[in-house]
Amino acid sequence: MPTLTSDTSRKKHRFRAAAAVAAATTLFLGLMPTGTASAHGYISNPMSRQAQCAAGIVQCGGIQWEPQSVEGPKGLMRCDGGVGRFSELNNDNHGWRVTDVSRVQTFNWTITAAHSTSTWEYFIGNQRVAVFNDNGARPPWSFSHTVDLSGYSGRQKLLARWNVADTANAFYACVDINIRS
Repeated sequence: MPTLTSDTSRKKHRFRAAAAVAAATTLFLGLMPTGTASAHGYISNPMSRQAQCAAGIVQCGGIQWEPQSVEGPKGLMRCDGGVGRFSELNNDNHGWRVTDVSRVQTFNWTITAAHSTSTWEYFIGNQRVAVFNDNGARPPWSFSHTVDLSGYSGRQKLLARWNVADTANAFYACVDINIRS
């Protein structure tokens, strides 16, 4: 059996140590309390700002590791949901990729932890363009809403707000779109 060089041995030791830290971190995070809401999700198609961060399309901070976690008080009109560590989501000049969409567009959600839902709201500017009432139902792991955007054209920022039924919180996602005729 060949003898490992000290350099190769050190590399294997560092790899094993890194793997052990990653496993311990995953276990620790999995055992942490989740707070008042256990729901998490985001718009995956067309890609929301946090989905672009997670995919590495746009360089971002911590949101790249947890695109589903933009949670804040209900009623906000902010892409970051009022969470300071995700503030880059509010920066309209951060290099977000704009997706061409039609006047009737489907928005696909990825849910990582379902929670009772009151409503799903979609806004352009301060104008609500669609609302879907779930009456406390838990969403499936992936689903979509089809939204009529016919009153708008050109480049727009769409804010989606997922209102949790049994907490004071909501989840937020912004999508940069170009509405074509």
